[in-house]
Amino acid sequence: MKPDFDYILFDLDGTLTDSKEGILNCIVHALSALGLEAPDREKLMPFLGPPLTWSFKNICGLEGGLLDAAVKKYRERYSTVGLFENRPYDGIREMLTELRAAGRHLAVATSKPEAFSVRILERFELAEYFETICGSGLDGSLDTKAEVIEETLRRLGVTDRSKAVMIGDRKHDMQGAAQTGLAAIGAGWGYAEEGELEENGAEQIASDPKELAELLLGNIGQ
Repeated sequence: MKPDFDYILFDLDGTLTDSKEGILNCIVHALSALGLEAPDREKLMPFLGPPLTWSFKNICGLEGGLLDAAVKKYRERYSTVGLFENRPYDGIREMLTELRAAGRHLAVATSKPEAFSVRILERFELAEYFETICGSGLDGSLDTKAEVIEETLRRLGVTDRSKAVMIGDRKHDMQGAAQTGLAAIGAGWGYAEEGELEENGAEQIASDPKELAELLLGNIGQ
């Protein structure tokens, strides 16, 4: 892979920040509020990455009004407490600083609602690194990773997709990149299961943010 990407799109959860605690706490809260038994937390790990509605439907088997109620209960807690049960990964700020100094255009493309994503990145003083922060809508819009990526590219004004790359830690990031014609690099420090990123199209996998910056800037081995 040549390090000639001018536009770098980042996932949020599991890539820029470790949000596991807040997400899992809010899932348990939502299920308990509906009188449902929450599975063991290890069984809830697949919630980390995909769109929330997809996860409640496909992991917990919820449908219809119960599905809508679970999302509502989740967001009640997440919007006030859960979004800040979270922290940037070590080395993220340094990586972003280095990429910006090298003239790269940075953006966030996340399945998390955009309103929450902006608040999180502002709280941790990371928002300033990104030209746009794009996420799903609370109204259900942009509910697939591919749709989020498309909107991010539109906002950035990208015309040559060979100059853009998606960075993420789950298969949905890799699949969304493939569906929109982007290269993809895996964030190996995130929530992916063993082999998940490779099996879903990651061209390379970085073990930490420092290595990712080296890959993107062509400094590996220097």
